[in-house]
Amino acid sequence: MCTLDGLKEILVIWAAELRRAVRSGRAIVLLGLYSMFSALVLLVVGFVTRELQSQLNAGLPGSTMDPDMAAQAADQMHRGVLGFLTSNDSAMMEALAHVPIVVLIVYKITLFFLPAYIALMGFDQVSGEVGPRSMRYLTVRARRSSVLLGKFLSQATLLVGLVLIIDLAIFIYARILNADFAFGVLVLNLLKFWSATIVFSLAYVALTSFCSSLFRNPAVSLVFNFILLFVFWLMDSVGQAVSEQNVLRYLRYLSPSHYSGNLLHPKLAEFATSGAAYAAFAAVFLFGAYGVLRARDL
Repeated sequence: MCTLDGLKEILVIWAAELRRAVRSGRAIVLLGLYSMFSALVLLVVGFVTRELQSQLNAGLPGSTMDPDMAAQAADQMHRGVLGFLTSNDSAMMEALAHVPIVVLIVYKITLFFLPAYIALMGFDQVSGEVGPRSMRYLTVRARRSSVLLGKFLSQATLLVGLVLIIDLAIFIYARILNADFAFGVLVLNLLKFWSATIVFSLAYVALTSFCSSLFRNPAVSLVFNFILLFVFWLMDSVGQAVSEQNVLRYLRYLSPSHYSGNLLHPKLAEFATSGAAYAAFAAVFLFGAYGVLRARDL
């Protein structure tokens, strides 16, 4: 009975927080912000790839390159960029061979900036209630764990919808530019890219919940969130830069971003490993947030 009551509390808080976010216009503002950034990246990357493609198709000025050689050069360029984006993983290269390069590049770039977007999206998720002490009115009627999970799920749901809208627009744009991008391949990879982004994002939503629960001032929560994001990025960068004999290489395993490479992997074991890592990070951050809320005076 206690479990059922807790589930009902979570669902009520989730629905109320989601309605409040939509009615406040936050969803529209966040969608606009995410859309502008994604559109800018998409247009720049699309322009560069179109220019390179047109030059290869036409041949270099003054050259005698025939159309077959130009097509071969374009294919080699495609495979080279694909190899770079997939760390030369043959299984991933084969699975993503029919996805336009513009989609892969935009995916990689937006994935890098998505944690900062998530921080902006929910930095006041808990601190916005703790600061003015309105949280105490919620905790009188519901468990602190229910309040935390309800707010977490509300932000996660909003993010799922926003990411789906943006990913759909990116794939439609890629379909317009690439007539050979088959509809069936488009739908399959849209679901794959969307799922990968959501798995990646949930750990950072939990991180935002943790940072938001630490401080009463939302601005301080936001700054601390950005500091942690920089620390995680630094750990991953240092861990990849040092040699395999250096003990610092283990730092990368403590950063969530290290596990993003296999989220599009066609092998279930590789994807499951990355998914489990993000689930573990999300659990650690949520348990940390609950520990803070349970100990503090609201």
